[in-house]
Amino acid sequence: NKKMVKESYLAPVSDFFTRYGFALAWLILALIGLYRISDIVLGVISNVFYQDLGFTKIEIASVVKTFGLFMTIAGGFLGGFLAIRYGVLKILFMGALLSSLTNLLFMALAGMGHHLPMLYLVISADNLAGGLASAAFVAFLSSLTNIRFTAIQYAIFTSLMTLVPKVFGGYSGTIVDALGYSSFFLITAVIGIPVLILVWLSGKYLGMKEQVHSR
Repeated sequence: NKKMVKESYLAPVSDFFTRYGFALAWLILALIGLYRISDIVLGVISNVFYQDLGFTKIEIASVVKTFGLFMTIAGGFLGGFLAIRYGVLKILFMGALLSSLTNLLFMALAGMGHHLPMLYLVISADNLAGGLASAAFVAFLSSLTNIRFTAIQYAIFTSLMTLVPKVFGGYSGTIVDALGYSSFFLITAVIGIPVLILVWLSGKYLGMKEQVHSR
């Protein structure tokens, strides 16, 4: 059914490129595809990492899964509050920066080994940053959708968000085997730097676009 395909799939994509222009649209898509890359690539190997350090399944469940969940929720509330107060793009930048920096704490944990208080610190910082970044990112994605095509456009954005990180994450084990955990965590922090540049550029050109339309 050509009409159904056009209205359901082609029209939402065409609308996005029409509203933002070809260059800005691709810049935004690059940001969406890479924004959570630091967290997702690290997350693929995290449970194996905890076990290799000697943490028991009970410790992993209580600290990472239970305590970590509450810290993620707290980060989400914090991110939502700050986004309302200071603007989505500023908190989007902060979330990307904190997500990269907290990965360096995993390097410290790798050097300390089985150290439960340090695990609590790492999970607190990482999940707070992740929750904050997620809240800002959801707000950012929502702002990009057209009310006529909200479901399809948001589905495309969220699918793109995990596509590239999951592909890179598939090589996490190979990188750890070749370089060790400390080098791997450093890499996951460094790959977050291009994301900061993308957030800055997107904010700059989106701001310019808004100024043009407000005249």
